[in-house]
Order: sequence, then C-alpha cells, then structure tokens
Amino acid sequence: MEISAQEPLPAVHYDVIGSAYPATRRTEPRIAARIWAALGDARTVLNVGAGTGSYEPPDRDVTAVEPSAVMRAQRPAAAAPCVAAAAEHLPFADRSFDAAMAVSTVHHWPDPVAGLRELRRVARRVVVFTYDADEPGWLDRFWLTRDYLPEFAGLLTGRPALADLAHAAGGRTEPVPIPWDCADGFFEAHWRRPEAYLHPHVRRAVSVWTRVGPAAEQRAVQALRMRGPCAPRPAETRDQARPGRAAIKSSARAVPMLVVIISSLRRVATIYA
Repeated sequence: MEISAQEPLPAVHYDVIGSAYPATRRTEPRIAARIWAALGDARTVLNVGAGTGSYEPPDRDVTAVEPSAVMRAQRPAAAAPCVAAAAEHLPFADRSFDAAMAVSTVHHWPDPVAGLRELRRVARRVVVFTYDADEPGWLDRFWLTRDYLPEFAGLLTGRPALADLAHAAGGRTEPVPIPWDCADGFFEAHWRRPEAYLHPHVRRAVSVWTRVGPAAEQRAVQALRMRGPCAPRPAETRDQARPGRAAIKSSARAVPMLVVIISSLRRVATIYA
C-alpha cells in the first residue's frame, strides 16, 4: 500500500535501474539476523530507503519510506505501507517510532548526514547497514575495485566518512562479514563468485555499474572474461573462503566487510552483544 506524502527528492538511479532489482536483490538471512537483533525490542519500525521491502522484519509493525516510484511499485501487495518521501525530509513527528532502519541505501542519499539526523529525530533507535569505504586499504583489498574497476573510488569523493555517519546517527559501528554465498546481490556480494559479474542482470541490479558509466563497465567485464572461469570449491566454509577464480587474489582476510551502525537514545547494552 502506498501513502502519499510531500513530493520526495528525485530518485534518479532507482527509477532507472530499479526494475532489475527483483532478479538478484533479496534478503540475506544471516545479515537480516544481525539487523533484526540490533532493533532490540522495538515494536514500531520505520524502514527508510525501503525499496521493495527486503530486510523488513515480519514480526513488527513496519512503515516504509521510499522515494522511487519504480521501487514502490514492486513492493509485494502484503508489504508494509509505504510513504513516498526522502530520508532528509521525513513526514513524521519526533519520536514517532521505536526504531528506524536503513539498509544499503545511505550511499544514495543526497545528504547522508541530514538523513541520519532525521532518522534519529523520528526514532529512539537507529540501525543502518552500509559499507565502510573510508577504512584504510578497503579499495585495495577488494579485488574488483582494485584490479578491474578503479573508477569506483571516484564515486566516494565528497561522501561523509563512516565516523561522521555514526556520529549523525548517535551510534557505534560493528563489522558484518559478507558470506561467500550471499543471497543478496549487492556490489560486494559476489566477492568469491567473480563469474557472476559477467551477467548483465547481476550488474543491472547494482547502481555502481550505472554510475561508473558504460565504458568502465565494459572494460571491467572484458578483463574479467579474459581471466577464464575456475569452479568454486564447495567444501570450503565462508570463513575459509578462497576466490572462485584462480587469477583473482583474495582470501579470508580480504573478504569485504559491511557495517552495521547501531544507535540508541536509551542505552541498551544487550543490543551490542
């Protein structure tokens, strides 16, 4: 169900690529467990940048916010009610919700700091799932950005540091390792399945490829294709994972990490366990 609110800021990327999301973007249960645990005992939850509804907890009273009409149109009929609004201008009174969450969306907001302050205004607890791109060595450790797509670094120019985001949310950060068989096809998800990046439907569901432009995308894909496939080793656990392609140097130490930012206006130590 869609609810009208003030006209949201443009959602350019999702209006362009959003129709490709259902093919590869879905809830990854192990990541969802971390996010839902961080919500603590919250009963009312605001999901900002909600997209098609992935990661919305099924056992809580959820209200969604999504600026893209394309994404809102793809929400299941039984999904939580969805407001057309942007993170920086939430149409809710102070402390309207027990918790607010934002999953894989902050990097798309025109003003992430202002958006996180809004989440903190309308909720007593804030949980954000995002990536730590300012962590030293991150770009060099992820083989895709290091060896094939250096243009990704340019997308980070001018973006707030993770410490600034955590401060805006009033919270702390916890690392979340990406499982080697991650079900949610975000940019880093296929770190041990490099052949996945050769498929157009995988790339179309990740905004990075659209943002770097077709020339960079095609150059990266061609370079990957020239490496040749190497079958994954199914006996390896995600903690012992090695690259799924012999020519790509990766290891358990090089596994990309995303970050959960957790904050609470009421100190509840158990949510950090």
